[in-house]
Amino acid sequence: MHLLSDTTKPIYVQIAEWIETEILNGNFQTNNKVYSQYKLAEIFTINPATAAKGLTLLSDEGILYSKRGLGKFVTPEARQLILDKRKNHTLKGLLDDVALEAARLKVDEEELQKMLRDSLEKIEGEA
Repeated sequence: MHLLSDTTKPIYVQIAEWIETEILNGNFQTNNKVYSQYKLAEIFTINPATAAKGLTLLSDEGILYSKRGLGKFVTPEARQLILDKRKNHTLKGLLDDVALEAARLKVDEEELQKMLRDSLEKIEGEA
């Protein structure tokens, strides 16, 4: 399994985002144990300390919780926290970038909305 497609983000952030995506996809449910730092290190061929840093990041955000001696588990509010974070930060940032590029290219709002609708229809057609 390969993870590291975004070379601009630290590996531990990519690990955290991968786990978030697994939670959103339903592969890790509330109160389920997630992979250990050693398993993540094995899966992605990275240092266990780097994997641990990704797990710690998610714990600090309230997405995972620890059971001493047992590992990290998905909090009941994890899914909503991830959705809120991705909507309010990730998606907003992407939209800011798109709006800036649209302004540079003199793409008006109507054309931009059409492009977004076309993209959404394409995604829905693939689902």
